[in-house]
Amino acid sequence: MKQVKLILLPVFLLGSLTFCTSKTESTTQEQESSLPQKDTEIRTGADRPSLYLPKLENKRVALAVNQTSVLTQNESKHLVDFLLEEGISVQKVFVPEHGFRGNADAGEKVENQIDPQTGLPLVSLYGDSKKPSLEALADVDLVIFDIQDVGVRFYTFISTLHYLMEACAEQGKPLMIMDRPNPSGDYIDGPVLQPGFESFVGMHPIPVVHGLTVGELAHMINGEGWLKGGVKADIEVIPIENWTHSEPYSLPVKPSPNLPNDLSIRLYPSLCFFEGTDISLGRGTLFPFQVYGYPDPKFGDFTFTPVSIEGMSKNPPHQNKVCYGKDLRSEALNHRFTLTYLLEAYRIADGRAGFFNAFFDKLAGTDELRKAIVNGVSAADIRESWKEDLENYRRKRANYLIYD
Repeated sequence: MKQVKLILLPVFLLGSLTFCTSKTESTTQEQESSLPQKDTEIRTGADRPSLYLPKLENKRVALAVNQTSVLTQNESKHLVDFLLEEGISVQKVFVPEHGFRGNADAGEKVENQIDPQTGLPLVSLYGDSKKPSLEALADVDLVIFDIQDVGVRFYTFISTLHYLMEACAEQGKPLMIMDRPNPSGDYIDGPVLQPGFESFVGMHPIPVVHGLTVGELAHMINGEGWLKGGVKADIEVIPIENWTHSEPYSLPVKPSPNLPNDLSIRLYPSLCFFEGTDISLGRGTLFPFQVYGYPDPKFGDFTFTPVSIEGMSKNPPHQNKVCYGKDLRSEALNHRFTLTYLLEAYRIADGRAGFFNAFFDKLAGTDELRKAIVNGVSAADIRESWKEDLENYRRKRANYLIYD
């Protein structure tokens, strides 16, 4: 079967054009080629060490990082390794969901341990506690956050950022954020989280696709007073160079075990709602978040069988059962959020009891979406119901944008 592969570099090639050139045109081209070329290569915050290394001298540093925290301009060297080589005093590493190496299952508890390669303590922020303790920050002068986000509210790395900001604010520790492009940063969409539906998969009143980098979101969290008690973190964002929100970005490292390529990331905001249902979204296959189905032939002609895959999904829904559904691997890479898949699956299920589970409203950030689907409200009318909230959010978001 055709499979979409991860594009390893943030480069998008345009088709070549053939020109009929005259002598004058040829001379002009030669003159232009001799002019200095504008640097347009995207550099993440981590790829700009001249902006941050001087500020880390003689500081005891903790890092919140995972497998995505690499310097793409330096042979994909991990930030931890780079800082150690530069003589920075790294005290410990705070670890989010999926672990330091990014191979733990979704929801799997991450334990405190010692990293065998560096000897550094790994302090879990996805175990017994999701917020650094007073003790964990006692021997630290500064904290660095460098984790690739995908721009979707229920992706938990931004919840880890929230708790890290809160702990730093409460304990007077500065937080440096190495910003990275948002691969879904070209639009906003979906319901805005409503009061009373806060959870670790949704802590802020923002839409499903929020259109912010982690640096921009951190400024918004501070500016809107969303931290406990209204405290504000002392943050500094090391900005991305040569990137705008309208520019596509291909992640050099997969951000989590079940987002293996660019297409899965673009389909993620639409298909993740199936986590709140009994429909499989392909966990237990090599193409998660690119298909969906259920063990019943009426759901479609395409079939797949979820199995246990170490490092991706140990106990996937409908394990070892043939699922019938839809193959979305031919969808375009500019795919945007849609309710089509969810509404179609619910229609085929014909109101089956147990279609939704308790997790659905947490993902939606409201119970209104589930109720609308059950009551047969059209996709257009559902979208209309959150239009005003989106416009209010859009205006608020404009105050915190760093990039065009």
